[in-house]
Parts: sequence; C-alpha cells; structure tokens
Amino acid sequence: MAGFPTGIAVLTTNDADGHPKGMTCSSVCAVSLEPPTLLVCVRDGSPTLEAMLHQGTFAVNLLHGGARPTAELFASGDPDRFDLVRWQDDAERGGPHLVEDAHTVADCRISRRHGVGDHTVVFGEVFRVTYHRDPHPLMYGMRRYEEWPAG
Repeated sequence: MAGFPTGIAVLTTNDADGHPKGMTCSSVCAVSLEPPTLLVCVRDGSPTLEAMLHQGTFAVNLLHGGARPTAELFASGDPDRFDLVRWQDDAERGGPHLVEDAHTVADCRISRRHGVGDHTVVFGEVFRVTYHRDPHPLMYGMRRYEEWPAG
C-alpha cells in the first residue's frame, strides 16, 4: 500500500481520567453521507483505541501540509506529545482539536466496531465538522510526506 498516497490525520480522544490520547492515522475513509460516517483503523492494544472505545467519541484531525512534525510526533509514541502542540478541548467535542495543525476536524460518535486481524475498524458518525483553515492536506505515500497539491 506504500504506492497508494493517502491523507494524514491525528485521531484524538480522552481516557477515563480525562487525559488526552492521540495517534497518527492514515487509515481514514468516508463511508456514508447519510448519516455522515467515517471509518478509522486502529491497532489493537493502542492506548488511543482503548480510550476511544471507553469514551465512545473521537476527533479526526485532518492535517494540513505544514503539519508534518505533528504527524511524526503523534506516530512516535512520545508520552508528552500533547505538551508539544497547541490543542483545545471541551465536552461538546469528540476529542481534542489540534488547532494549529488541522485544516479540518470531524467530531465522531462510535456507531460500531469490527475486529480485523490485529486492528479494529471503528465507524464514527460525524456530529460536527470544524474548519480551521484552507485545506492543503498533508499526504503520505512512497514513505514520504508531501503537501497536496504537490508543487
């Protein structure tokens, strides 16, 4: 699949103690317009997946072209990742919004999940979309990041 470029998102939610959790994800797909539904694929055993399933909600932060450092940070497993980025959260969101790094955020409620191999496919019904800036998405393919449209 390295030859199939895709957009990059950071999934965010809060754990049972209210602490933010998040991870970089390239497995995001629109499933349905009515109701608006996305799917994300998350590795079993991921602390972010555990928190998502506990909360029942998550946010899909679609990263803009200048957010490569954030994509790499949230892929790294750094336990202090939320201390290194600007984010906002409140009870009406699915999870923290990465306000400087996301061009758009979709807040989702989990509508179903399905285990496949070593991952869980999580379906999220979108209940709110927030636009932070003009979309110039960050893409990943062939083991490299590029802003789209690539210039």
